Amino acid sequence: MNVLRFLLRAVFVATWILLGLLSVTLILPVASLRIRSCMTKHWSRVLMILCGVGIRVRGEARRTGPVMWVANHVSWIDIFVLNAVRPTAFIAKSDIRRWPIIGWLVAGAGTVFIERGHRHAVRAVGHQMKARFGQGEVVGLFPEGTTSPGYGVASFHSSLFDAAIRAGVDIQPVALRFFHRGRRSDYVAFVGEQNLIQNLWYLLGTTGVVVEAVFLPEMLNSYCQEQGRVRVAEQARTAIGEMVSDDCVGVVPHAGPAPSAFDHDVGVRPRTGSDPKT
Repeated sequence: MNVLRFLLRAVFVATWILLGLLSVTLILPVASLRIRSCMTKHWSRVLMILCGVGIRVRGEARRTGPVMWVANHVSWIDIFVLNAVRPTAFIAKSDIRRWPIIGWLVAGAGTVFIERGHRHAVRAVGHQMKARFGQGEVVGLFPEGTTSPGYGVASFHSSLFDAAIRAGVDIQPVALRFFHRGRRSDYVAFVGEQNLIQNLWYLLGTTGVVVEAVFLPEMLNSYCQEQGRVRVAEQARTAIGEMVSDDCVGVVPHAGPAPSAFDHDVGVRPRTGSDPKT
């Protein structure tokens, strides 16, 4: 942990977030979908660079047309990592909307919020998802409903898979793998009793954080219709789980925060587990 590094990054991140809030308030409401998408993607990339987070993309992400991305959930930065790949309308629990600053930003970026445990909320969100698909957008879903350290995947809630299947949209699983200083790590995972300020303390005060987004083969809508939402959700969970628990896939060089947002070269190195927060 480096206090000076934390303070410098905090100033830059706060300034960038302020600019983001101004954009959300003044520009995005009147901008076209194409301009909003470009702004969201660029803003997310820069935010991750300022936070010292490198992004590594593997596999073939769907770049055009409607699709639903389903991913494991490790941290609040997951949303911005995937938005840096392609602007994505995420389904998120309503609690996030009440977070200071971050909640305002993700709301302005088009996040769809859902009240957990309410059946009518699922139907309402399903209608919003259908509208987003109709505009050719990506809808992002974290089916676990909570975050984890990133070495495994909890059970998937399958209810919102039905919206994509009914809309005739393909589903693409995405495995998010977190690294710290060259090895798999839960160093910046947003889990347990940790609050946002504590997580930012760890994230902004360290170096060498890289998030690897592995885009797995798409599940075509025709196949999803045959299988049904429950089986599709379980198959997506299995595919993601195998990737995040694989000890011999992926490596991040032991270096400081990546100066560029993306790097597509991946070597091989066994996972060595989590590391202390130093």
